[in-house]
Formats: sequence, C-alpha cells, structure tokens
Amino acid sequence: MAEAVYTLCALTSVACAVLLLRAYRASRTPLLFWSSLCFIGLALNNALLILDFMVLPSVDLSILRSSVALAALTVLVGGLVWESK
Repeated sequence: MAEAVYTLCALTSVACAVLLLRAYRASRTPLLFWSSLCFIGLALNNALLILDFMVLPSVDLSILRSSVALAALTVLVGGLVWESK
C-alpha cells in the first residue's frame, strides 16, 4: 500500500510541475517558473523515495533525498525573495 502512495505522490508532483510550466509558458509570470522548478525537485525527491524504499532497500538514500528536497524548497524561497524586490 505504501508503494502506491509513494508512486501517486511522485506522479502528482510531476503533473503539478508540468501544469506550472505550461502556465508559465502562457503567461511568463516568474513565480510560476520558480514554483515549477520547486515541483520538479519535489518530483525528483519522490522518485528517490521510491528508489530508496522499493528498489534499493539496503541502500540509505535519506541524505540525498533530504538534500534534493532542501534544494527544491530553496529554489522556491529564492524565487519568492527575488520577485519581491
């Protein structure tokens, strides 16, 4: 059951990233760009979660997963700060 939840979370993140990128191409609003980059990072984080728990259970990828999530959220916060100036 957990595998299905991890997979659905990854697919949802990818769908959000695609929709945000499409909206950015249509309107060129910079915040949509930063949000789409964040969701791309979160989708990668979810893919690493699947890889960590289902494909390679003997390998600990928690530091890599956390680093990717931190980078994704840093991009979003950086974009918010950049656009507020």
